[in-house]
Amino acid sequence: MKLVACGRVIALAALLAVAACKPSEDKANEVGSTATTETAVPRGQGFDFYVLALSWSPSYCEAEGERANGQQCRTGRPYAFVVHGLWPQFERGYPQDCATGDSDVPNERLRGLYDLMPAVGLIRHQWRKHGTCTGLSQDDYFKVLRAAREKVEIPQEFRRLDAYRTLAPAQAERSFLQSNPGMREDGIAVTCDRRFLREVRICMSKDLEYRACPEVDSRACRLDKVVMPPVRGG
Repeated sequence: MKLVACGRVIALAALLAVAACKPSEDKANEVGSTATTETAVPRGQGFDFYVLALSWSPSYCEAEGERANGQQCRTGRPYAFVVHGLWPQFERGYPQDCATGDSDVPNERLRGLYDLMPAVGLIRHQWRKHGTCTGLSQDDYFKVLRAAREKVEIPQEFRRLDAYRTLAPAQAERSFLQSNPGMREDGIAVTCDRRFLREVRICMSKDLEYRACPEVDSRACRLDKVVMPPVRGG
């Protein structure tokens, strides 16, 4: 009887030890869920960081006039901020037009990008000039481009304009900073021509974390006021 009781005590102790080392089912499920929902973006190489360039489409269309891309600018194209490109950068300067055996962008991929970049010529140009210098396949480059765009929240006030608006470039920058926690004041640049707000350029690491970029920031618009034309049609 003593031997049996002793054996039961030892078995119970072993079970308690296993239970103490094993995470709860809820905790295990939580860890497993985190592992499956966090997906790293493909990581480029041969450069230091990215610039995501968001173009105010009505400014491009009005400034370029008859030279503007018809697919993007013809009547009834209600585009606001669109992706101009995702550009690999060095801390000073940037690479461009790198050698590639994959210079064209197939039609199927083009159609899958129109919600971000509204013109065939724009998409192909961005791949050839910038995407080829990321060390990524074409498929991965456009995946990263989409992930970068999805990270940025366009301020509500800029999702559509029904009339011309005049504002300070710094005001547009503040709106983006307020809408995107973690975005850095020294990692965003609003650009302009002699009249119009043209782009918002946002610096990101290869993992798409917001970061500083002094050279890009130094090229921000110097005007006191800029104009944003209204969205066309729609």
